[in-house]
Amino acid sequence: MKIVCLGGGPAGLYLAIAMKLKNASHEVAVYERNKANDTFGWGVVFSDQTMENLQAVDPASASAINAEFIHWDMIDCFVSGKLERSDGHGFIGLGRKRMLEILHSRAAELGVALHFESEFEASDIDDRFADADLVV
Repeated sequence: MKIVCLGGGPAGLYLAIAMKLKNASHEVAVYERNKANDTFGWGVVFSDQTMENLQAVDPASASAINAEFIHWDMIDCFVSGKLERSDGHGFIGLGRKRMLEILHSRAAELGVALHFESEFEASDIDDRFADADLVV
């Protein structure tokens, strides 16, 4: 199966990783308009449950991500100057650039073709990827 992911953010990269893990013979490519080290946004926050889901799909990338994250389970909110504290909600956070580096590395390790600085018009997609079985 030939799979094309348009967009090299965390979602596109993780889909590419998951598809290669599902079947190593899949031909998977990710096309990103920016350079490999470009990123927009500050960080990524996941719940503990999300990390459990990532672990179920790909223990290797989940372990690499988890090793870099900062974990917390308490949230402080100030309402009308009064502290309201909520705990028992596990979350982890990581800089977006570092997360992308981890996912780039894992995708490349699995044989995903990463194409950076690849920009094209929506009207070109059908022609450019006519031989793809799936375009996401």
